[in-house]
Amino acid sequence: MTELEEIYNNYFKDVYFFIYSLSKDKSVAEDITSETFFKAIKSIDSFKGKCDIKVWLFQIAKNTYYTYMRKQKNLLNFDSVPEKKDDFDIEKSVISSEESMKIHEILQNLSESYKQVFSLRVFGELSFKQIGSLFGKTANWACVTYHRARNKIREEMRDY
Repeated sequence: MTELEEIYNNYFKDVYFFIYSLSKDKSVAEDITSETFFKAIKSIDSFKGKCDIKVWLFQIAKNTYYTYMRKQKNLLNFDSVPEKKDDFDIEKSVISSEESMKIHEILQNLSESYKQVFSLRVFGELSFKQIGSLFGKTANWACVTYHRARNKIREEMRDY
């Protein structure tokens, strides 16, 4: 197995779930994930190893997704946030598909930094240090942003 195949096999699901958490659309997640690995293969020589390969792939995926969103800007229609319920563990709730969909709906209505940091932490399983590095900020910034996003989601889920 070549090194590129190993990278693809090791990180495909992580990149897919990260993009799916942002887009809430399987088709978009598949397309963006494919394009991410295509771009990564084309530019693998530019990867200097200063960060984890997963962080590098997530950065490519995030940029690819934003490019896609800019092109699709006029076609998107975000629905209003439904009512939510009280006292639950967000990380464990992601396992339940119904609660997962509710969390994704809430997530889409959060500010971009909250949405991205929460997705990278929960779905991408990145450390706060890696997330901070991705945004050019500190691990503490990533931690605070994640906890604020989690609290906002908990607030919205109380009435669910």
